[in-house]
Amino acid sequence: MVMTDDRNSPQDEQFDLHTYLAEGKTLVEAALDRALPVIYPERIYDAMRYSLLAGGKRLRPILCLTTCEMVGGTREMALPTACALEMVHTMSLIHDDLPSMDNDDYRRGKLTNHKVFGDDVAILAGDGLLAYAFEHIAVETQDVPPANILKVVARLGRAVGAAGLVGGQIVDLESEGKPDIPLDTLQFIHTHKTAALLEASVVSGALLAGASTTEIEDLSRYAYQIGLAFQIVDDILDVTASSEVLGKTAGKDAKMQKATYPSLWGLEESKRQAQLAIADAISALQSFGEAARPLVEIAEFIIRRQY
Repeated sequence: MVMTDDRNSPQDEQFDLHTYLAEGKTLVEAALDRALPVIYPERIYDAMRYSLLAGGKRLRPILCLTTCEMVGGTREMALPTACALEMVHTMSLIHDDLPSMDNDDYRRGKLTNHKVFGDDVAILAGDGLLAYAFEHIAVETQDVPPANILKVVARLGRAVGAAGLVGGQIVDLESEGKPDIPLDTLQFIHTHKTAALLEASVVSGALLAGASTTEIEDLSRYAYQIGLAFQIVDDILDVTASSEVLGKTAGKDAKMQKATYPSLWGLEESKRQAQLAIADAISALQSFGEAARPLVEIAEFIIRRQY
């Protein structure tokens, strides 16, 4: 990955986000492939790999690698955690697509896990990925103080549990079909369902490298705001993009009567709020100087994304 090692590197140094993300994605996908070979019982490993290696932007692991290097660590020390974050994210997608949840047939342009392997195997595949994520961090992380690894495990556990992703999902399910969901409930859903894992991705890389309390606070603010913007853009795209572009069923939120930012604010105000969130995210990075260039570019990419 193309990284700057000096926080005072020249402002005019060229930075190509497309190349940066492509190199990061290649690195992460190779590591994921190595991390999860097919062994007996083959069916469960096939199901886990089917979704884990199905593509995607790999944004969460790249954020982890980026923040680790930004505060003085290395890609190598963060790579197991980066892979674990993608395993947890994949678990959430597998379970979210189930008939008992969002009942989606396609994800990333492919049939969803349960459509290929059945509901029972899909549930177990998600469970397997979640458990293996923590094992992978504990066993594979090298050259990091054990106390820092423990902080990462605790942060990830909170992000995925009832205080994070699970809590957001249950309120999301309870809110379906209710047209009068207030903004604070919608904010709770997405702060926990989407932003919590993004925050863990950003902060975990920095924790591995021994970031200061102030640095963690700034990065948490950055992560919260990009998580908010990511979800607003996701809601907008569900209205404006086609299923072919998204790689999943478009217009699903409206059909399921889900509260979304466009349904509460309208499209134009939703776009404005996403822009404000990105501006605040970028302002949270000021203390890192030019070393934060990749994070700034990633924030701006979130607001421009089309799928």
